[in-house]
Amino acid sequence: MKKSVVYFFAAVALVCTGAAGYKFWKQKKAEAQVAEMQAPVSENFDQNVLIAKAQKLAGKDYEKPVDILPQELKDLDYDKHRDIRFVRENGPWYGKKLPFELQFFHLGSLFQISVPINEVVDGKATRIKYSPQFFDYGRNKLTETAYANLGYAGFRLHTRLNSPAYYDELVSFLGASYFRALAKGQKYGISARGLAIDTAVATGEEFPIFKEFWIEKPKRGQKNVKVYALLDSPSIAGAYTFIITPGKTTTMEVEAVLYPRKHINKIGIAPLTSMFLFGENTKNRFDDHRPEVHDSDGLLIANGNGELLWRPLDNSQYLRISSFEDNNPKGFGLMQRDRNPEHYLDFEANYEQRPSIWVEPLDNWGKGIVQLVEIPSIQEIHDNIVAFWIPEKPVEIKKEYRFKYRLHWCNEAPEDAEIAKVTATYTGIGGVSGMLENHKRKFVVDFKGPKMKKDIAAGKITAEVSASEGKILGKHLMYNPLIKGATVYMDFEPNYKTSELRIVLKKDGKNISEVWSYQWLP
Repeated sequence: MKKSVVYFFAAVALVCTGAAGYKFWKQKKAEAQVAEMQAPVSENFDQNVLIAKAQKLAGKDYEKPVDILPQELKDLDYDKHRDIRFVRENGPWYGKKLPFELQFFHLGSLFQISVPINEVVDGKATRIKYSPQFFDYGRNKLTETAYANLGYAGFRLHTRLNSPAYYDELVSFLGASYFRALAKGQKYGISARGLAIDTAVATGEEFPIFKEFWIEKPKRGQKNVKVYALLDSPSIAGAYTFIITPGKTTTMEVEAVLYPRKHINKIGIAPLTSMFLFGENTKNRFDDHRPEVHDSDGLLIANGNGELLWRPLDNSQYLRISSFEDNNPKGFGLMQRDRNPEHYLDFEANYEQRPSIWVEPLDNWGKGIVQLVEIPSIQEIHDNIVAFWIPEKPVEIKKEYRFKYRLHWCNEAPEDAEIAKVTATYTGIGGVSGMLENHKRKFVVDFKGPKMKKDIAAGKITAEVSASEGKILGKHLMYNPLIKGATVYMDFEPNYKTSELRIVLKKDGKNISEVWSYQWLP
């Protein structure tokens, strides 16, 4: 519908029918916005065009996404929505011998925001219109022929990830600015996001959305695929470019160009979102037959000083926020380090196959903090772990900010293989076994590293331990033949204040292990 027609409806509505006319005008305006959003569009397109769109968007007042979802789709429950499946054989790239295939997610249930998706061929972008032929609606009785301007909730890309004979799911973009990816042999777990705003702030979190996508159609033999996204929220607009390369480690080179339109209390760059219910250090809170339940078990940081720091994840009764100051970090990530299926005993969830994500800055990020937020949770269906980078200086309105980084969807972070790694953290009542000195705590930390047995026996390796509050009552270092590494036993007496605990192995005055870092809450 043309704008002149919309204005005509508005004039008639306001003059003739008062409040009812205003409601009619709003409906017609929404219909016009929907028609404009879903109409086939062909335009020249590249990253510069996307950046110009983001800058223009930031210069205008924020507009909420238009509600176009039919009630019958809103009313779908989780299982009914899952019963709507994409028909691969009808996909836009199917059967063309391309290295990737494109599939779409149907709107409905929790996913109620229609997102335009465009295909880019030789620098020309064309809108992909909704088609019922793309979907099998299963047992649902829906009037799908009325969904001409519906659009999609998101999309996913498939490729020959695990076998040359099959197109496995590689990456999905679905909901707000969330996306997930897989490397070879993995199953979905942890998610990444475009941006985090005011996470764990009393005023409430703001969730930016990717409001439109552009996907470059790959050529035969191409090793990667490029995705563009336009981000929007009440506080900020942004242009995102993703270059996605599948493999044993799947990588995404991300460039984010951001334009704040209002003050932001806390902005989180390269946010990661995961789940930790319980592990060795929290198992006593849950009456569960499984030894561990988590998508990630620790935060790993490679700071600007060359130190590797490992923070085991926890699920306490209280919100925990841990901040690690840094200058030009080399990387950080939420890792699923424990890959032993015997430690999970869940052959449906297969937690040992969940990806880790390592964030590698590709330019200087300057001063700031890596922040870890751990939210109390009693169910594994909830993501309760968030990690991101917060720049030291607050963002300014209408100023441009650029961040480049590489996401590694991996089993192990690309870190120094020669350094001893923390493989497990255990905790329990301290003091003499069986004496129930419950005001004391014992921590047992395993470090796995090369050629440690002789050096431990000769006393060449020592454990340096510390606590910011409370007292260290004792420490003991032993060789552990099961992991072919070291185990450190530490007795700690709290003083009812939050304490930062640290353990690191040293030889000849130098760190030979990651720094184990743990926050004790009274």
